[in-house]
Amino acid sequence: MADANDNSKAVLIDELNGLLADHFALYIKTKNFHWHVKGRHFRDLHLLFDEQALQLREQIDVIGERVRKQGGDTLTSAGSVSKHTQIKDQDSTSLAAEAMIAELRYDNVKVVGRLKRMKEVADEAGDNATDSLIDDWTDEAEERVWMLSSFLDESATSA
Repeated sequence: MADANDNSKAVLIDELNGLLADHFALYIKTKNFHWHVKGRHFRDLHLLFDEQALQLREQIDVIGERVRKQGGDTLTSAGSVSKHTQIKDQDSTSLAAEAMIAELRYDNVKVVGRLKRMKEVADEAGDNATDSLIDDWTDEAEERVWMLSSFLDESATSA
């Protein structure tokens, strides 16, 4: 009979790999938008998207190391990222700035949801370190949502 803690750890590893996939996919999308944003808020959005992409990139290694510290294997390829992410690809290089902001906001809300669900999973696995990191990652993802929402609110009132 399998140990319940082993099952909890396996679920946590799966969730961490999903989070890892989300961060890779969101990093790429955010950099795409950083490179292709246009319009009167170009500089502000160009900088914001770059800041957010760098934050995501920094978290990628920490998430991957949490998987390894739990005894799991991390994602190994672009295909494995695609298979495990909830973030939809965006290949357009000509989206309006508002559409970019809305899409990144929506994707970051998804990440916040995943992180909040992961709290219980980390607790069940008895992984206090991951539990603590989830709090930090949630705060950072909520800040990304807030920043993006502020741009959306501004564009709605200035139209």
